[in-house]
Amino acid sequence: MEDALNLQNVTKKYPDFTLNRVNLRLASGCIMGFIGENGAGKTTTIKLILDLIERDEGTITILGKDNLTDLKSIKEHLGVVMEDSFFPENLTAANVNLIMKGIYRTWDEKKFQMLLKQFSIPDRKTIREYSKGMKMKLSIATALSHDSRLLILDEATNGLDPVIRDEILDVFLDFIQDEGHSVFISSHILSDLEKISDYITFIHKGEIVFSQSKDELLETYGVLKCSEMDFQNIDPKAVKGYRKNQFGVEALVIKDMVRGNHLIDQAGIEQIMLFHIASGSNRQRGLKLDE
Repeated sequence: MEDALNLQNVTKKYPDFTLNRVNLRLASGCIMGFIGENGAGKTTTIKLILDLIERDEGTITILGKDNLTDLKSIKEHLGVVMEDSFFPENLTAANVNLIMKGIYRTWDEKKFQMLLKQFSIPDRKTIREYSKGMKMKLSIATALSHDSRLLILDEATNGLDPVIRDEILDVFLDFIQDEGHSVFISSHILSDLEKISDYITFIHKGEIVFSQSKDELLETYGVLKCSEMDFQNIDPKAVKGYRKNQFGVEALVIKDMVRGNHLIDQAGIEQIMLFHIASGSNRQRGLKLDE
């Protein structure tokens, strides 16, 4: 089966920032969480995927088709949800239904009405009367009500309460029960991504640090807690980042490379990301690790 998404050496240069030769691959039937701090390049990458900005180098294919030459046909099978609703606030959900019927050949009015009911979205109130959570659920209902095979979501759960976030995450998990469906989701709420993602891609300062299976990441890394003296005896190649505190040292380590009797806790996705960032900061300060 063709990849849902494939980026090869994608580059975008600005005067003060470069998205540098980004490579990532999302297989069909999977969810990929896209993580990184503010300004790392997540939204720039998504805009390039959607051809909202022009890339300088590289290729992007969506559902096996080039995103420049075939974007019109791709859009029929692409559902996009951004952090902010782009629907005019004087519209109602009923108005949205009528508009979408004229845009998508595969628009499914019955499915849209079913999702409005499932999400408790009134179809006669104007969007300006909606809460942020209702606006987001309307966007998701719209994205799911045509023949979407790939959902691209940029901070779709940001600012929502935990109950609504859980409801939305369950919708995404239901969506990929069809092996021809995939999800590419950027979020600062890493616990959400840890819950639903098959793969995690981490971008930092415009470059991909890693893109691999979530289970493999969680199995590979752990957080070592030890004294500064004990830390000096740890193989530097096992250390991916560390920080000192009043009790000693915490370090992200490759568990299988640590010898001896040490306390190593399970590392979550957020810790893995933060320690990798700390690794870069330590190098800039001239400290030696991960060599």
